[in-house]
Amino acid sequence: MTPEAKDFREECEQIHALLSDYGPEVFDRVTLFKNWTIGDIIDHLHAWNIAADLTLTEPNGFAEFVGIAMGSLGQGKSHPEFQKIYFAGQSDADIFADWANYFPAMCERFQVAAPDTRVKWVGPDMSVRSCIIARQMEHWAHAQAIFDVLGVERKNADRLKNVAHIGVTTYSWSFKVRGETPPTPKPFVKLTAPSGKIWTWNEPQDDNRVEGSAENFCQIVTQCRNVADTDLNCIGETAKSWMANAQCFAGGAETPPAPGTRYKATS
Repeated sequence: MTPEAKDFREECEQIHALLSDYGPEVFDRVTLFKNWTIGDIIDHLHAWNIAADLTLTEPNGFAEFVGIAMGSLGQGKSHPEFQKIYFAGQSDADIFADWANYFPAMCERFQVAAPDTRVKWVGPDMSVRSCIIARQMEHWAHAQAIFDVLGVERKNADRLKNVAHIGVTTYSWSFKVRGETPPTPKPFVKLTAPSGKIWTWNEPQDDNRVEGSAENFCQIVTQCRNVADTDLNCIGETAKSWMANAQCFAGGAETPPAPGTRYKATS
């Protein structure tokens, strides 16, 4: 059993509840994430949910999907351009409906799967547990742009710990992806959960630590916010360097958003 699939499902349900209050025109709203529309974001989430589901249930189908995706992206097409090809003939509203119908059954398949079973991905293989947590992380991160452009205050739950854990455990990756040697020791991380609980990682250090809300930390490691736009407390050069360029997701090095460029709309 992989209980983290329930966290992924709840992440999806929150997005669905938010967008269900709007008409189809909402999918044309341009967000602060690379000028993607809300429709682009939902299309992206659904496409890669299909990929994750295929890697669990139909490895050959997953290989076919990756061939199409990498072929398109390798030709210089953007993710939204690839998605228009993959979902040819469907509107964003159609894809939203398909996504909403798809994720519950996908969650059930992941929930009953053995958590340590290895599955393929675009990069290295990963466990079933890591795969579904990565899907939760991507939904949480991309949904931030949707909450922001709609001016809706987000209410997080303690399932956010999965995202925070990815952020902590990709400390070394945040440096290696930029061709840098990760400094040691790793900073102590102390975060306040949405419920008020305290979560900690790594050895306690007064002069090398990251402390603050779990929401702020997750916004930074997923590059939804610049650290300067949060109240996160970073003590020590290593901690500051990490939070300045943190990247918890795979792919090439991405530059975090500049200060003041990602925020919740006020009207």
